[in-house]
Amino acid sequence: MQIKFCQNIANQIKYIIDDEFGIMDDSGTIVACSNEKKVGMKNPSISKILESEKTYNVFENQSFQKIYIKNKLEFIAYINSINENNAKFLSLISMNVVNFKIYYEDKYDKTNFIKNIITDNILLGDITVKAKKLKLANNVRRVAMLIKTLKVKDIYPYEIVEGLFPNKNKDFVIILDDENTVLIKELELEEKTELDEVENIAITIVDTLSTEAMIKAKIGIGTIVDSIKDLAKSFKEAQMALQIGEIFESEKSVINYNRLGIGRLIYQLPTTLCKLFLEEVFQKGGFEALDKETMDTIQKFFENNLNISETSRQLYIHRNTLVYRLEKIQKTTGLDIKMFDDAIIFKVAVMVKKYLDSNLNI
Repeated sequence: MQIKFCQNIANQIKYIIDDEFGIMDDSGTIVACSNEKKVGMKNPSISKILESEKTYNVFENQSFQKIYIKNKLEFIAYINSINENNAKFLSLISMNVVNFKIYYEDKYDKTNFIKNIITDNILLGDITVKAKKLKLANNVRRVAMLIKTLKVKDIYPYEIVEGLFPNKNKDFVIILDDENTVLIKELELEEKTELDEVENIAITIVDTLSTEAMIKAKIGIGTIVDSIKDLAKSFKEAQMALQIGEIFESEKSVINYNRLGIGRLIYQLPTTLCKLFLEEVFQKGGFEALDKETMDTIQKFFENNLNISETSRQLYIHRNTLVYRLEKIQKTTGLDIKMFDDAIIFKVAVMVKKYLDSNLNI
């Protein structure tokens, strides 16, 4: 968006200014130029410009003017000469850039408005009024999805996501940083099928990013909300879904806040209480004595609903061998996981241990 409007300004003014001129971002990359072939190149004087406390500077036979928007350095306009009229020309360019960007973002940029909602950068009382001005439906069912990807050079995940959801009046793709993109999806689904359909949308995004750009992604899904002002709540839940999923379901690529189960409860417990629980459940050193093979056996036993015959079949071991392993676990931990109550305690204790370990790593 910023490249397009900067270039439009350059195209309108290039008949007034004889010398080559352009606009670059705060990294020194040219985003617009009277000579469009220069777009994308980097100006070598950027470090000197940033170090200078002045707004208007002259370096290497070029004139520069910093452009501040809402007290933040956003752009730098330049002209390839040191003509005495350059200060006036650069002021003209700067005013156009500032006015256009503020006007566009404040009045017409729906995506920026949605971003302000989810990041709590707008007063709650202003949301309904602003939504009306932007002709955004207020009481529509929407959901926030937080898409987390690894930083990949020259590949922009948000562009792929935007391609999947081209209706920019209903679906909004928001860039938070190089690794986090948010999709605000408008829904027109039956309430009974919404959760499954939303998860299918998330799976489609993960699969598309993987096949088209070889990008590994994880998606947190928030609660479906009926009001635009509640999007911040849905977004925070999507964030929490990724955080909790990383602890308890790290193998999953799609984590729904509404399906976190007991993991969400454990995540909100104080660590001191969790430590006390583990000390009560396990004999001293009991849990640490369990090796990977034993933990895999327990996991498979739980997956098969404590069914000894099915578990032994899937592990390719004799039934008696499995029974022996389970009895050994009982002697080590003090819990007989063949019994339903002890199995529940053990399952919760393993999740609590994962939660505590994640806090230690942080």
